Amino acid sequence: MTYRITSTASRRALLAGAASLVIGIAVASPGMATESTRKGVLKYATLGLDTSDPHRHTGSIAVQQAYVEALTSIAANGAVEPFLAESFDVSPDGLVYTFKLRPNVKFHNDDVMTAADVAANFERVKSKVKGGWLVTAMKLVTAIETPDDRTVVVRLSAPYSPFLNLLSELWILSPKSEGWDETIKTPLGTGPFTFGTWQPKVKLTAPAFADYWKSGQPKVKQVEFNLRDDSDKSLALRAGDLHIISVERDEVETLKGAGAAEITVLKDTTWYSIAFNNRKPRKPFDDIRVRQALALAVDKAAFMKFVGGDKGVVTNQIVAPGNVYFDQAFHDADGFKKADLDTAKRLLAEAGVNPVEHTIEFVSWQDAYAQVVVQMVRKLGFKVNHVALDDIGAQKRLGQYDWDMNAMGSGPRSDIFLRFVRLMSDGPNPTLWGGIQDSELDNLIEAGVQEPDAAKRKAKYLEAMKRIEAKGYFYVLGHAPSLIAVRRGVSGYEPGFTWASHWASGGIAQTSVSP
Repeated sequence: MTYRITSTASRRALLAGAASLVIGIAVASPGMATESTRKGVLKYATLGLDTSDPHRHTGSIAVQQAYVEALTSIAANGAVEPFLAESFDVSPDGLVYTFKLRPNVKFHNDDVMTAADVAANFERVKSKVKGGWLVTAMKLVTAIETPDDRTVVVRLSAPYSPFLNLLSELWILSPKSEGWDETIKTPLGTGPFTFGTWQPKVKLTAPAFADYWKSGQPKVKQVEFNLRDDSDKSLALRAGDLHIISVERDEVETLKGAGAAEITVLKDTTWYSIAFNNRKPRKPFDDIRVRQALALAVDKAAFMKFVGGDKGVVTNQIVAPGNVYFDQAFHDADGFKKADLDTAKRLLAEAGVNPVEHTIEFVSWQDAYAQVVVQMVRKLGFKVNHVALDDIGAQKRLGQYDWDMNAMGSGPRSDIFLRFVRLMSDGPNPTLWGGIQDSELDNLIEAGVQEPDAAKRKAKYLEAMKRIEAKGYFYVLGHAPSLIAVRRGVSGYEPGFTWASHWASGGIAQTSVSP
């Protein structure tokens, strides 16, 4: 059986995480969106822009997706949905992906996008881009075929289940974009806005694209992206100088109290955990009973309240409730849901550990939530040497594996594999979770990656999560979403699953600004 996903399939299946998804995307008709119907300038400030070449970005999705789009998009529950592809088929063995492109989609130079253009983008990423999440996926691509102008067939050497989700960040640009053969300077995408005037670290002005393919969009004349790192975004929003911003929890009440904004969230979350040194553990922190005791000293509910307020969620999984990979039964069986100092002390006694005789070398970023964990584990009697470092310092120290415990948060990802891959023996940047070296865990994750069937893939990933907890590599504390403030007078804005400013079912193309 071939899996087929189109824009006219069942909404119920989307919510279940099955293969059929509904989009309801209207294709543009002549006269539907004109310069006279677009009003105002949307001023947006979440993340920055590190390059004009979308294929080489390292964190610019919040800006560049205004002017570039991909074949797929990430739905609200983490499943995949069509975007520039009108539909796609996946063969039963997971080796052949067939994309049917939307008709009459134009690049910003008014050329109609063809299958050959899409294939050229695959080839460029495969041959010229050496880093990023797409590298592994592109290594598996053995052939890219274009049987006609609206059909692209991609063949893989092995099944790779994250493929469709990862393609949500393989932006499709015109091969006529300036700098195509080296570094793109002026990207010609298909998005609702064009790449206008860019002042690095200051501002990007993105005018509306007159021939955008979605009916009635975009609704504003242009978007101005504020790219300053040090600006007071909440004050600027209250003054009317910004409309949509990323915001910290301690700023929320001020904005709400002033009646300046509504607070919304990204669909995916940041997940928080305590982890142990798994590469070179010192005694007694190599003992599973000691790790369990430390986990039982942490009051998850209090921690998540501190981190996320009323939006913090306690769980034991690396995805949050509502995600297609979330398992309710495993969540309900969480043995570390509540702090239990009595059981923790009993476990330490069984291990023959007197906590007053030991000092925990505790490493973290300079975030207040880490100190919350430190105070909790001290209740068991351990001394704690808490070393809080900046980003570069923390990563360097963690990579030395001369520590015992940490508390960390990790943000939104377009596919669950991008979380699991960092837990593998040879995964990228594994230090946050102690550099796990477990071939059986590797096999479970790899089995999930290679499983074309969604239900079986979820089961493999769940097995991996259970093994992580059973081995005490780390313990998930919960999830909290990134917060976005939307100024009064802005309507139609719906955040995406990740930081993407524009996605198949929402974002800035659908946003209006009142005078």
